[in-house]
Amino acid sequence: MKVGLYFGSFNPIHIGHLIIANTLYDRTDLDEVWFVVSPQNPFKKQQSLVHEFDRLRMVELAIADHFHFRASDVEFRMPKPSYTIDTLTYLNEQHPQHQFVLFLGSDNLTHFKKWKNYEAILGHYELLVYPRPGEAITWEHPKVKTIDAPLLDISATFIRKSIQEGYSVKYLLPEKVEEYILDKKLYH
Repeated sequence: MKVGLYFGSFNPIHIGHLIIANTLYDRTDLDEVWFVVSPQNPFKKQQSLVHEFDRLRMVELAIADHFHFRASDVEFRMPKPSYTIDTLTYLNEQHPQHQFVLFLGSDNLTHFKKWKNYEAILGHYELLVYPRPGEAITWEHPKVKTIDAPLLDISATFIRKSIQEGYSVKYLLPEKVEEYILDKKLYH
């Protein structure tokens, strides 16, 4: 089975994440998309993150109606911060029958050479790159494949700030995720 891995903090997961995942799933030969919830991204501050189990639950709620999407907590059991190469190694050991492919925004591709063992990732995995506002895709590599996807500028930071300031986030989040955030009083 060919599995697309969509790594992220998902703090919170929003409609932009879902549109990108669905577009990449729909326009490629992927069998499934796994949303890998990262407890701690080495490039982001941890203090703004809600608990990893809340973020995982929001992902589960957001993708519950898509048969080919899965939520993954694989990085919860790994050393922190999470490094993609370590997660890929672990996933390959646990699921040797799968072929894994990484989703990457063009903004992350710009900084890809800063990733731990990025050469090993490029040597073994295909990267499906989707456009991000203000970031041209300039990489040329046989394992880097550009996917035409909507150019979205929906930010989890904007959503968190809106919630903190008492503004509506309707249409930015799946309804069940919005309900979960309000019920748990997250980001207040």
